[in-house]
Amino acid sequence: MNRFTSFVIKETRHILRDRRTMLILFGMPIVLMLLFGFAITNDVRNVRTVVVTSQTDHITQQTVNRLSASEYFTIVAAVPTPAEAERLIRSQKADIAIVFGHDFASKKSGIQFIVDGCDPNMASQWTVYATQVIANQQHSPVNTKMLYNPRMKSAYNFVPAIMGMLLLLICTMMTSVSIVREKETGTMDVLLVSPVKPLMIIIAKAVPYLAQAFLILIVILAMSVWVLGVPLAGGVGWIIVVSIIYILLALSLGLLISNVAKTQFVALLVSAMVLLLPTVMLSGMLFPVESMPRILQWVSAVIPPRYYIEAMRKLMIMGVGIESVLREVGVLTAMTAALMFISLKMFRNRSDV
Repeated sequence: MNRFTSFVIKETRHILRDRRTMLILFGMPIVLMLLFGFAITNDVRNVRTVVVTSQTDHITQQTVNRLSASEYFTIVAAVPTPAEAERLIRSQKADIAIVFGHDFASKKSGIQFIVDGCDPNMASQWTVYATQVIANQQHSPVNTKMLYNPRMKSAYNFVPAIMGMLLLLICTMMTSVSIVREKETGTMDVLLVSPVKPLMIIIAKAVPYLAQAFLILIVILAMSVWVLGVPLAGGVGWIIVVSIIYILLALSLGLLISNVAKTQFVALLVSAMVLLLPTVMLSGMLFPVESMPRILQWVSAVIPPRYYIEAMRKLMIMGVGIESVLREVGVLTAMTAALMFISLKMFRNRSDV
C-alpha cells in the first residue's frame, strides 16, 4: 500500500510541476464555459424588425410598441407595403418584417411574417418569439408557459453539453498522453519491472486525474450556478455520481488509446481531434439527435457523451430523480466496464511481452 501511495504522490507532483498541463486542465473549462455561456449563444436578442402597416390604429400601435419594448426585437423602420419591407431584408438592413393586415384591430388576425431564412433555425425562433409577443395581450386567448427554461437561455442547453465534452476530452487526453510519455522516455519499462503490479501502476496514474477531473466538475458546476445562472434543479449527489461514472469511462478510454498510440503526438491527436468532432456533432450537444438521419442516429448510439449529456440535462435542468435516467446510467456503466476490461487486458498483454 505504501508503494501504491508513493506512485500516486509521484504522479501528482509530476502533474503539478507541469504548468502547461495545469493550464489545460483548469484553463480550458473556464474559457469554454464563458464562451458558450456568453459569446456563443442562440438566444434571440435585438432582431432588426420592419413593421408594415397600411393604417395606424390603437391596437396595431399598441402591438408595435410592445414589440419595440421587448428585449427581442428592435424596430428599425415602418413601411407601408410588404415590397418595401422585403427590399430592406434583401439589402441586409433588417431580419424580419411583420405585416399587419387591414382586419388586425378587429379580428386579432391577418399577420404575415417575412423572414431572412439564411439561418433556418434562427428564422424559426424569430417567428416563434414574434408570435408570442403579439399574442401575449391582456385579452388574448393564447397563453404560453415555458417549462424548465422560462427565459429561454442558451446556457441551460450548453452547460450540460460542455460538461460532457470537457470531461471526456481532458480525462482521455491527459491519461493517454501521460502513459505514452512514460513509454517514450523508457520509464514505463522501469516501472513494469518494479515490485508493483502493472494494474496498480495504471490505477496509481489514474487516481490524480480522477481527483482533478472531480475538481474540474466542481468548478463547472459552480460557474454554471453563480456565473451563468443555470440552476441545479436535481440532486447534486446524483449529478456527481453519474459524473464519476463518466469520468471513469473517459479514463478507461484514455488507457485504451495509450495502448494503441506510439507517441505523445498520436495520443494527443486521437484524444483531441478524433473524439472532438463526434462529440460536438453527434452527441446532441448542438443538434438534436432525433433530427439527424437514421444512420447518424445509429452512429451516435455508441458515443458516450450522448448519454451523459442527456442525463445531465434531465438531472440539472428538469430536476428529475435518478429513476428517470436509469437508461443513460446503465449504458454509461456498461460502456465503462467494457472499455476498462479491454484496456486493462491490452495493457497486461503488452506488459507481458
